[in-house]
Amino acid sequence: MQQAIASTAEERAKQYQQCLDGLIARLGKTLVVALPLGLGKPVELINALYARACQDPSLSLTILTALTLERPRESDPIRGRLLNPVFDRLYANYTEPSYATAVREAALPENIIVREFYFKPGSRLGNAGAQQNYVSSNYTHAARDVVAQGCNVVMQLVAQDPSNPQRLSMSCNPDTSLEVVQRLTELGRDFVSVGVVHHELPYMCGDAEVEATQYQFLLDTDESQHGLFVMPKLPPVPAADYAIGVHACSLVADGGTLQLGIGAMSDAIVHGLQLRHSRNEDYRALLERFKIDAHWGDLVDRWGGRGPFKEGLYGATEMFVEGFWQLFNSGILRREVYDFWALQILINDGVCDSRALSANTISAMAELGVRELRGKDFAVLQYHGYFTAECQYHDGYITAPDGESFPANMANPKSQRIIAEKCLGTELCNGKVLHGGFFLGSAEFYRGLRTMSDAERAKLAMCSVGKINQLDFNPRLYQAQRRKARFINTGLNVSLQGAVASDTLGSGQVVSGVGGQYNFVAMAHQLADGRSILMIRASRGEGRRLLSNIVENFPSCTIPRHLRDIVITEYGIADLRSKTDEQVIKALLNIADSRFQGDLMRSAKAAGKLAEDYQLPAAFSNNTPARLRADVAWAKSRDMLPNYPFGCDFNAEELLAGKALTTLSGLTWWQTLVLLLKPCEWCAEADTGLRTLGLEEASGVKNRALRRLVRAVIAGFSKK
Repeated sequence: MQQAIASTAEERAKQYQQCLDGLIARLGKTLVVALPLGLGKPVELINALYARACQDPSLSLTILTALTLERPRESDPIRGRLLNPVFDRLYANYTEPSYATAVREAALPENIIVREFYFKPGSRLGNAGAQQNYVSSNYTHAARDVVAQGCNVVMQLVAQDPSNPQRLSMSCNPDTSLEVVQRLTELGRDFVSVGVVHHELPYMCGDAEVEATQYQFLLDTDESQHGLFVMPKLPPVPAADYAIGVHACSLVADGGTLQLGIGAMSDAIVHGLQLRHSRNEDYRALLERFKIDAHWGDLVDRWGGRGPFKEGLYGATEMFVEGFWQLFNSGILRREVYDFWALQILINDGVCDSRALSANTISAMAELGVRELRGKDFAVLQYHGYFTAECQYHDGYITAPDGESFPANMANPKSQRIIAEKCLGTELCNGKVLHGGFFLGSAEFYRGLRTMSDAERAKLAMCSVGKINQLDFNPRLYQAQRRKARFINTGLNVSLQGAVASDTLGSGQVVSGVGGQYNFVAMAHQLADGRSILMIRASRGEGRRLLSNIVENFPSCTIPRHLRDIVITEYGIADLRSKTDEQVIKALLNIADSRFQGDLMRSAKAAGKLAEDYQLPAAFSNNTPARLRADVAWAKSRDMLPNYPFGCDFNAEELLAGKALTTLSGLTWWQTLVLLLKPCEWCAEADTGLRTLGLEEASGVKNRALRRLVRAVIAGFSKK
């Protein structure tokens, strides 16, 4: 390993070039580089390599990755007045990958190829090069496919243990990197691993922890120019997303398992769970207002809950979103799991009390089928405190603290007696409340992860998606850990047959990627008490561009109809599992936007999938945005559903300007004309808003009109 810690920018640049020289000397001029998904990309290094390939056409560079993080840009000239200065502030020390700019502008040199298996949603629509080089892959197959593409370089940002520089953590991205390295090693393929230490990256525990010797090159990064990418907290949670979240959190069971993705819907779910836990009376009122008990009370009784979390939740999620951090701090994410299948079953069944171990668990394990312990079984049980630290294992025997040796057989009466008397611990330890594959969030989130105590950090384990997104590696253990699992994700649309499209348009244009969604849906069907929940807005657009997201049919499919489970829109819950096609259609019609229910019902009848005399129940005939807005406004007036449940990156002046622009966007052309012609009173708040939007001295007809409208709207706020 060559470790380079530079004290100046010049030294760092020189060491980066030396690393590139070393790669080429070792591997030749064909480099196929695997970069982690999302946050873990070593941007400074890949930019140096990209620049080298641009300068040297004989160097063939292929970049294999997913979810490239690009600085947001607002192209709309009006919204851009507010948002782009905010983005400038948030990303002042973030440099996006050079290849991302070239892909976006269709300007990649001929000797450079970029292949991704997941796009930032919507970022590559209409981009022929990116669409042609997209690799469709389940997240659990990503490492396999990266290796199959010829990977010979693995690059990764890493965190360094402050107390031991030789201990590193893959931190935000052990998701696929662990398996890529393992596969390349097993194949005996010549490859190079490069680690780049980022001192703002939180040191995380679990399988993410690795030795520095894993990397042939270990570099340092310049955080002042290459800060961590942050997810902005800017738009408020929309009414539809809040309504979806309220419905979804009613299906989360106490003592269960939770998986979430990123976005406003997930934030709404987390806020709802917090409300349920700490303000239960208000939460129940919310369920009543949204008629959840009236229409889906039986479903909530069987699969979800209404009360506070007595046992808490465990997170098994490919993406450790900021919402899990909120649940952890709220005392909701606290159900600990352990890495021995029989021990976990005994805990689930109430036979084993993790805080007071008793001898009856020994024979109970034997009854479950645990007989002769292997060395690794003993090590796991000792790690979790089941055996005391003073006990030792060797060649099928356990040695008690007093030196007495006996067979490591849980069914042997003598062994049971000695374990109970001399070797049994008092309580379990090292339980985990979350297993995650990667994380991405705000600066506050990263700061919280960096500054938490060692005890807190130890409860949050980062590992590969192979352990999270499927049961295959250890079915008995993962089934026991993931009791009452709720895998909650989003989709673009759902057909009347229950098939869901989540990543690709009908034209074949890829919006994002399948990621781990298929894995989680399939896993929900494998677990006796597991459910998949897909959240889909009932409609999109407005005016002539208004479209239903519940459709007759759709050319693309992420989740096939035979894996249909629970679908939630802002208007309710459709339980599709084990139902006939006609029952599925009826359930989906009940949660569709009422402006489309008639056409959808007629198409189903024409196809012979719905009885000709079927009529929509009156209780579901008022699925309208007006009703939804009224329900959410009612909740907001009682401080149940705040605009920004987890803070906001806008300052007070930007919030005021944003409110003015939002108000203007909701006006009709007639209302806009009246506002333009109406005499406008002066107020200090209006001047603040104009200054924030750069409209103090507007030139041109459009800007002067915008200036007058903004001033009028803000003056109207001050009168209320």
